[in-house]
Amino acid sequence: MQPALRLIIGLGNPGSEYAETRHNAGFWFCERLGVELGASFNRESRYHGLVAKARVNGADCWLLMPQTFMNRSGQAVQALAHFYRIEPAEMLVVHDELDIPPGQMRLKFGGGLGGHNGLKDIASHLGTQDYWRLRIGIGHPGDRNEVVNFVLKPPRREEREEIDAALDRALLAWPTLAKGEFNAATQKINTVPKALPKETP
Repeated sequence: MQPALRLIIGLGNPGSEYAETRHNAGFWFCERLGVELGASFNRESRYHGLVAKARVNGADCWLLMPQTFMNRSGQAVQALAHFYRIEPAEMLVVHDELDIPPGQMRLKFGGGLGGHNGLKDIASHLGTQDYWRLRIGIGHPGDRNEVVNFVLKPPRREEREEIDAALDRALLAWPTLAKGEFNAATQKINTVPKALPKETP
């Protein structure tokens, strides 16, 4: 049986200039989850991030938004996980995903890092790639040379609406996730909702 989640990590870059950029989709989810759980974030310098603590199903659960910039996210994750003795299998890393279109998400355990600098640094600090990931689709610019520019810009309005709808679905699946019912949560999160038929006059 899979252990329950004890640490939710939203990835992004600190600072107001990055707040609305695609690379901060992990922060967007973490912020919403904090509101849902009634947990407020505080800056914790020893964990290099913004940290919130909530009681979930009778146990402590931490939310972490590293403030180290994306490519050093592992520093914050390792610091908090080491202090509270949280195993990689008890972590969920929420991040933007180029290979998934806006409005879609994928929940998975372990696997490759997809060239994502935040995941690379976390895996390097933890010494394993075996942790849960919630991949929030942001789409791809189509040209690999444009990726850096693309992730550091805000999504178009219609893309942001689709991403927000996906985040809402992830929050609806949170109670299932929090119980450690990962198969059921994966079905809820990975299923793309069918578009509603347009009404004819």
